[in-house]
Amino acid sequence: MEVVGAVVGEVVVATGRVLCCAIYSKMKNTVKFQSNLDVLKKEMECLLALRDGLKNETELAEQEEKVVRSQVIEWLKKVEELQLKVNQIQTVKLSQLSLNCSKRYRISREATEKLKDIQGLLEAGRSHSGAVTVNHGMPRVVERIPGPTIQDQTTPSKTLAEIMALLSDDEVQSIGIWGMGGVGKTTLVRNLNNKLKSTSVQPFGIVIWVTISRNLDIKKVQKQIAERLNLPLMMEESMERLTNRLYEKLEKVKFFLLILDDVWVKIDLDNLGVPRPEDNKGSKIILTTRFFDVCRHMMTDRQVKVFVLNDDESWQLFSRNAGNVASLEHISPFAKAIARECCGLPLAFVTMGAAMREKTKVELWKHALNELQRSVSCPPHIEDKIYKPLKWSYDSLEGEKMKYCFLYCSLFPEDFSIEISELAQCWLAEGLLDEKENYEDSFNRVINLIEILKDSCLLENGARMDTVKMHDVIRDVAIWIASLLEDGCKSLVCSGSGLSEMSIVELSNSLKRVSFMNNKIIRLPDCVVQCSEASTLLLQGNVPLDRVPERFLQGFEALRVLNMSGTDIHSLPLSILQLGELRTLLLRDCRNLKELPPLEGLSGLQVLDLSATGIRELPRGMENLSNLKQLNLSRNIHLTTIQAGIIYRLSCLEVLMMTPSAYQFSVKRSVQEAMACLEELKCLERLLVLYIRLERIPYFSYEDLLWMDRLRQFYFSIGPTETYLPTRHEKKQKVGDFRRNRREKRMGNFFPTRHEEKVVYIRRLDLRSEELIGPLLSTANYLILGHCLGLSDMLENLVLNSVVCFAGLKSLTIQGCSGSVWQGGCAADSDLLPNLEELYLEQLNYGKSISELFGHLRLRFLRLKLIQVLSCSQMEYLFSCGCLPKLEVIEVRRCYRLDELFSYDSMQYMAPDPVVPSLKILELICLPELRTLCRDEEIWWHLEQVHVFKCNLVKKLPLTDQNAEKIKEIKGDSQWWNTLEWRADTTKSNLLPYFHPITRVNEWEFRD
Repeated sequence: MEVVGAVVGEVVVATGRVLCCAIYSKMKNTVKFQSNLDVLKKEMECLLALRDGLKNETELAEQEEKVVRSQVIEWLKKVEELQLKVNQIQTVKLSQLSLNCSKRYRISREATEKLKDIQGLLEAGRSHSGAVTVNHGMPRVVERIPGPTIQDQTTPSKTLAEIMALLSDDEVQSIGIWGMGGVGKTTLVRNLNNKLKSTSVQPFGIVIWVTISRNLDIKKVQKQIAERLNLPLMMEESMERLTNRLYEKLEKVKFFLLILDDVWVKIDLDNLGVPRPEDNKGSKIILTTRFFDVCRHMMTDRQVKVFVLNDDESWQLFSRNAGNVASLEHISPFAKAIARECCGLPLAFVTMGAAMREKTKVELWKHALNELQRSVSCPPHIEDKIYKPLKWSYDSLEGEKMKYCFLYCSLFPEDFSIEISELAQCWLAEGLLDEKENYEDSFNRVINLIEILKDSCLLENGARMDTVKMHDVIRDVAIWIASLLEDGCKSLVCSGSGLSEMSIVELSNSLKRVSFMNNKIIRLPDCVVQCSEASTLLLQGNVPLDRVPERFLQGFEALRVLNMSGTDIHSLPLSILQLGELRTLLLRDCRNLKELPPLEGLSGLQVLDLSATGIRELPRGMENLSNLKQLNLSRNIHLTTIQAGIIYRLSCLEVLMMTPSAYQFSVKRSVQEAMACLEELKCLERLLVLYIRLERIPYFSYEDLLWMDRLRQFYFSIGPTETYLPTRHEKKQKVGDFRRNRREKRMGNFFPTRHEEKVVYIRRLDLRSEELIGPLLSTANYLILGHCLGLSDMLENLVLNSVVCFAGLKSLTIQGCSGSVWQGGCAADSDLLPNLEELYLEQLNYGKSISELFGHLRLRFLRLKLIQVLSCSQMEYLFSCGCLPKLEVIEVRRCYRLDELFSYDSMQYMAPDPVVPSLKILELICLPELRTLCRDEEIWWHLEQVHVFKCNLVKKLPLTDQNAEKIKEIKGDSQWWNTLEWRADTTKSNLLPYFHPITRVNEWEFRD
């Protein structure tokens, strides 16, 4: 019993001890109820303050298109959840007088637990401060890629969702997207890219899009990746060195996504310089290809096949491209049958739909359906499902010549931007254009043919202005079609294949066209090649090629087009003189080509391009080229002499291009030198395009205006002889190619691209002695005056001597010219430049305003679209002339006295409407005194882009909530942005997403 009692006693004591501790803890929490809640409130306030700071950081990062760390997003979410729970506790606390001890204890215990959560979040939040993004020093995470959407297409949308799910799977590092050509793989990954662009929380540090050509060029792929990473490329850098630098750069990037589009063969990631995804956890690779074997060889973790569209999607895409006509009652059955024949292939729907667009005759639809259903021999498998629908677009072209023009484009490499002017020269030589037409009519016909091909979706715009290219599938179809023809149009296309030698095994007498352009051919066969029917031989772009064997050309006896541009050849063999059918000879950029053999035997030659070669004089016998229509001698720095009478005897010459070039024409022939002069050019009755350098302004009587009017294009570079050095064209495009070309024209580095452009560029002349400039300017479109004297005197002479206004002048550039402001007196009766569209002023040290500079010309600027003013030291304002209804662009830089754009005090126009109702682009750089852009009540309704830098006194912009929706971009200093004054607080918040802070002026902003 004693033992039992002892045991029971110990149990009772232990139990009592536990109960006492529990009671004590409960009493402690109950007693500290109020203090616990006070501490909770204080700590929660600290947490919310930290949250607000991090929120501001994330919002600013998102505006700058930086990636916010997922940990930060998760932390903010946890704070919001905790705040709700703390609010509940504090709400209960308000009714604490009615709480019993038990409830007080429970609430106090919850407050203690939440306090621990707060302290944990505070510690984690402080580590996030200042480091909310993952892409410091990196370019934008995702760059939007324009293109068609698949939003309304169920099948591609499901495939896209499947790929997005795989991107979220940690076990998947590489994804292969495969399917037949033209099924829309590129469109799919483009939509994937843009979907990632719109994602608020980025799973990747950077998304890199690379387009792979059929003939894999690793160095080209590396350059695309380097440009995307903002990794500078080094001159003559080896591929191995670039591989190492790419690897080191990507190794530092967490979670990159590399998209390799249109892969044809296995790509070795190690040679490319891309870390393997398994070694860089979180990074992924997506590739698109036509072939499942590529996925297998590249060991992708998952393969996603892209299927064709279903019937509903097919009809929707086809009818969208064909237009409303496809839904007409008598057309619809055939339209739907044609859509079915396209086998769900998106490219086929676009092509066929465009070909049938707005065709209302049912017979045309029946014929199209019949042609699609007809059994045609096609390559097996993939080609069978693609080429038949696409070939119909070729078959629907009117006339054999149109079809041959299309097939000719397939001679150029994949994704190659083809110069339209070069196509025109080749088509002319091949007899695809009417030889009786003059240059202007022929070129217009070429433009018309190209537009027809583009409307049929057989060609598309190239990467540069005045170029076109073929979609790779369309090019494959064209090559396939040419292989089927039996009417002497077979082609051998080996362009852009990376070849170092030309195989004579593939050459035969059955070939009509042969293309080995843009390869790495070192030598040509030193034998007679049997290609007696070939009319075109393209060898341009083979940089290592330095010699043409004598016997090589002997087998090309029917050749009409020979292009060896951009090669390293030093001379041409005498066998070229045996090419009696040769019409076009292109040798531009053969800089080591010093001389040519006598050319009198090539009597049929129509086009000769010797631009940027090393020739010092024209080839002997050139005066006998009686059929020569186009002669290009531009960019020849060694050609300083041209004997009189040579060009004069080229009676069929329509195009002569010699700017920039070393040779300078005298206005009249010098008896001592007997060199070619302007007078003999006037005798060329068929001349339509003329680009030359002149020593001084020529005397043009009004009788000579008949000759000037006959010229469709001219470029007269007038001034003292200077050593010509080739200039590199600008590559930066700020608002499109038109601005780049515009700058080249005004700076004298102009090359012809458009019809009806007539340019006069005068440099370093004393204009006071040039009283006869009026007739020259009466037919010009562009006038460029560079560093000339006596500008004011010349303008006054124009006012005194001009019978008519200069209605044709659309662009005026004045750079570094001395003069004085108009002091009254002689003034024009009416606007002398009524159609002026562009005005450039640079480095002028006189004149308070543009209105003052040109006051005596009575300029009203009613058609002015662009004004650019650079480094005009005395300029205080731009205009006082009233409304400028057409003005779209204002660019003003480094005018240190400018304090307002428009002088309203001296302006007669005082209507409430804005002075610049059409303005779209406003660029103001380094204007320290500028205060006023316009009147307070003015609104510039069409403003889209605003760039302001180092203009700290500008406090107001002509923007309100009403026109904020037009804005696409505002760039400026952050401090300037924060000090701007607004009519309403909502205006700034509405515009904030479009504001991009800058800290320095980019290179293009200071480029002269």
